[in-house]
Amino acid sequence: MSVTTASGAKIFIGPTTAAADAAAYAALVYTEIGEVESLGEFGDEAADVTFTSLSDARVRHLKGSRDAGVMSVVVGRDPLDLGQVAARAAEKTKFAYAFKVVAADAQDANDTDSTFYFHALVQSAKENFGESDNVVRTTFNLGITTAIIEVPATVVP
Repeated sequence: MSVTTASGAKIFIGPTTAAADAAAYAALVYTEIGEVESLGEFGDEAADVTFTSLSDARVRHLKGSRDAGVMSVVVGRDPLDLGQVAARAAEKTKFAYAFKVVAADAQDANDTDSTFYFHALVQSAKENFGESDNVVRTTFNLGITTAIIEVPATVVP
């Protein structure tokens, strides 16, 4: 594999249906969220747990609970885009929805792109109108509630 740009990456919102593995996630029905400008960062980070021993006054760092983060998805606001409509509706609930992120990282047309699956709460849908010459944007913050399952890109010989 080689390094690639984010151009061509896509994000999809699915149902609240639980999924335990990549096959279960792949079987769900998703709606693409359109007009995406930016897919923020996501991925596990361990909490820093510290302990200081009295005998040597040395702080020890341990890895604690895992947090996949809050992903900020910025879109050009389109009130008729079905994916944006679904994300706005999800923000009004307390449920975690399935998400699929597809990277555009295939080496050629025969290969497959990397795909990431997870569940997240749509925690916000903030509108940003900005100034007169700005595109109106919406930022959806996705609080990831599960481990992220990555299906790596495949190369077809």
